Order: sequence, then C-alpha cells, then structure tokens
Amino acid sequence: IRMDSMATTGFLKGIENKVRGAVKRAVINHHRRGDTVLFSDTTLRDGEQMPGATLEPHEKVRIAQALEAAGVHSLDAGFPASSQADIEAIRLMIGVIKGPVLTALCRTVRGDIDAAEEALSDNPRHKRGVSLFCGTSPLHREHKLRKEQPEVLELITDTVGYASGKFDIVAFSPEDASRTEPDFLVECYKVAIDAGATTIGFPDTVGVMTPEKVYDIIRHIQDNVPNIDRALLAVHFHNDLGLAVANTLAGVQAGANVIQCTINGIGERAGNASLEEVAMALHLNQEQYGVKMNIDTTKLFELTQLVAELTGIGLSPMKPVGGDNIFATEAGIHQDGLLKNPDTYLPYRPEEIGARGIRLVLGRHSGRRAVAHRLHELGVELSDEQVLGVLDGIKEVPKGVSIDDDLLVQLAGRVTAPPAS
Repeated sequence: IRMDSMATTGFLKGIENKVRGAVKRAVINHHRRGDTVLFSDTTLRDGEQMPGATLEPHEKVRIAQALEAAGVHSLDAGFPASSQADIEAIRLMIGVIKGPVLTALCRTVRGDIDAAEEALSDNPRHKRGVSLFCGTSPLHREHKLRKEQPEVLELITDTVGYASGKFDIVAFSPEDASRTEPDFLVECYKVAIDAGATTIGFPDTVGVMTPEKVYDIIRHIQDNVPNIDRALLAVHFHNDLGLAVANTLAGVQAGANVIQCTINGIGERAGNASLEEVAMALHLNQEQYGVKMNIDTTKLFELTQLVAELTGIGLSPMKPVGGDNIFATEAGIHQDGLLKNPDTYLPYRPEEIGARGIRLVLGRHSGRRAVAHRLHELGVELSDEQVLGVLDGIKEVPKGVSIDDDLLVQLAGRVTAPPAS
C-alpha cells in the first residue's frame, strides 16, 4: 500500500510539474509575441546600493506600493543572503504588494537561493522569483571567479537548475555581459535556459555601451541563442557614459521584452537607467518603438519625489521628469509662448506625469506678459507702461535675490505711487 501511495504521489507530482511547465511556456510565449514591454524596477536593490541611499524596510514598502500603483511588472526586492534588513523588507511586502512579481537577487550559490526561498516563501508561487548572476567576462572569470569557461557553464547549469526546482520564475544574467565574448555569452544563455531560466538578462555592468552596440548585441543574442523562444530577454544598463536611457531604448528597438530601471536613475557609480525617463520616451514616441507599456505616467512625478525624499538623494533642477525646472522658465520669449499655449515650449504637459503646473519665474530675463500675468493673479492691475516700470525694477534687483510675490508687489507699488512733491 505504501509503495502504491508513493507511486501515486510521484505520478501526481509529475503531472503537477508538467502543468506548471506548460503554464510557464504559455506565459513566456504570450509576452514574447505581445507588443507590451515589461518594466522591472530595481530601485529597492540596485538603486539602494548607491552610497548614501540606504532605505529602511518600511520605506522600501512605501516605494514598492508607489511602484505597484505606477504599473511595474516586477520588483527586485532585495538580496536576502546579504542582509537581514533585506529579508525583513521582503517579508513586509508579502501580502501588501499583490500585483508585481517580487524577486530576490542571488549569486550562483545554492545558499543564496535557499535564503531567497525562505524570504519569499509566503508569497504565491506565480508572484515570486529569483534573479541569479554570475560573472562571465574574461576579467571576472580570471580575477573574480578564477574559473575557466567550462567551469562557469557548469556553475550556471547547477545553480539555475537548483533554483528552477524551487521557483517557477528564474532569471539569469551574465554579470559584465557587455565585456563578455559574444560566442561565450550565447553559450551561457543556452545552458541557463536549458537548466530552467525563464528570463535571460543582458547587463551592461560598467556602463560602457553605446546604442548602436546595444542594438547589434541584442540582435546577436536573438539570432544565435537556439532556445531563446523559451525565455524572455531583459536589458539592464548603467549610466557611466550618460547613455543608460538611450541604450535601454535601443534594447527595446532590438526586441527586448523586459527593461530593468530605477527611479531617478539611482544606483552604483553614475547610476542606472531612469525608469521615468524611459517610460516618457516610450510614451511620447510610440510610433518609433511600436510597443505598449503598462506604466501610468501620471504617477511618475510623485514617484521621483518620494524616492528622493526617502533616500535623501536630491534631484538636479534639470533632471527630466522630476526636476524643479522642467516646467519653469524665466526667459521672456518662452514665458510669452507658454501663456499663449503651453505646448509651444513643452514636450508634454505637467498633468501627463502628475506634476504641478507651469511656473513662470520672474527675473532679469522675464518679459512684460509674465510680469503682468503674475500681478493680475495677485489682484494688481497695471497699465502697460507701469508693467514696464516693474520690469525695469526687476532688472535692478541684485543677483541672488529672488523675485517673490512680496517683492513684486513692492515694485508695483513704486511705479503706482504718486510723485513726491
């Protein structure tokens, strides 16, 4: 009877595995054939590696909730083997974050995979995964791993296979892929997919690539990995040359299914591709890239401010999407155009990203219309000649003095005051 019971259990387990495998293949095929690019956010892991950007577990949950509201597909939630705080943050997200897949970073080490399984154990199986990485470039093989190519392939096969026994969602990325020999890179992807990887990633770990090279290597991968149809292809770019967003877009154009980014582009050294910048570029250029996305752009401005606040990493005034100056101008010609029609000098309106309205900054470069407009808002009506007098007064204000409403009203008072007897 016991033998019959064991045989039945094994039979049922085999059926369960076959069904699970069929579901995985169907999901992968759906995403590969579809025209929607998936956003995988790594603010909470790769972004937090930025010096000074440490986040407490409850702060990570706040950001994760905002990312979920914005429509990201998956969250790189932490590196359980490296930190108890990462485990705590992941556990706090379980049951709270229900839409995105929660993934944990792992080295190609079985103990890391076990730690990830423990941290994510209470999340539904279809909403949890692991992301494995292993150095594959000559530099990493010789100086970091001290392994030859066959040994690296064996390590990938062993650990990806081990992970696929515990997780339905398994990603594998060859660390320093952009400096790995293309033929060996293809071999790494092949063995990873054969071992059970459902996503393969292309990370430009040190940010040395250009868009043209990105397009070529992604096409090379698509054309030469024989089992590529069984996995999604993700791209992950660092910003050391200021090209992370451009490289990500080139990856999309070459057929990448998943793009990995961080909010505000935070991350190691010069940071990562900025999620909000990539999203807006795709949103405004749909005819060029021919893909859809599930990102709600009206949530982006709020996200940039939240991450800046919680990490303590401020934004440049000129930072796309989140910077203070993107909807502000002091130039008279621009102010005049914006007052007549905001689209004259804006790539998109503030409401498209959930930002506040246009800000006309008064200063030495301002024009008559902007001064009159602000005075009207303050309930002060002046003649054209008087407005020009206020403008002359503004140009005489010392450098560094802000033209706030109080000062503006004072200047208006001077031009309307009766002449001294």
